[in-house]
Amino acid sequence: MKIIKLIICILFGVMFINAGLDKFFHYNPAPPLTEAQMKLYAAFGEIGWLLPLVGTVEVIGGLLFIFPKTRALGAIIILPVLTGILIHNVYRDPSTTGICISGILFLINIWILIDNREKYKKLVG
Repeated sequence: MKIIKLIICILFGVMFINAGLDKFFHYNPAPPLTEAQMKLYAAFGEIGWLLPLVGTVEVIGGLLFIFPKTRALGAIIILPVLTGILIHNVYRDPSTTGICISGILFLINIWILIDNREKYKKLVG
């Protein structure tokens, strides 16, 4: 079970590292966007600091998520970004693929949060 968990966490972390780096280097081809999505991304572009911030959080969270010693912190750091991705996919891009992928990633993150609950108890007293 430990090896499966390690593989899942490495893949999870690499996905977020890739997504974060793409916000800086734009190397992944963008899928066709609806008009509403184009307006949304144009608004994100107007807020010049937003995408670099999200990209930085994704890279840092993904790196932390890969290593067992820092995985608990990585799961906390990734949670707000992943929640936003899931909400976006539910309301703005209701394709089955986007919801499935973000839902699975969200469940993996929740699993790791629950798995590390003893570490979090120390933080909240």
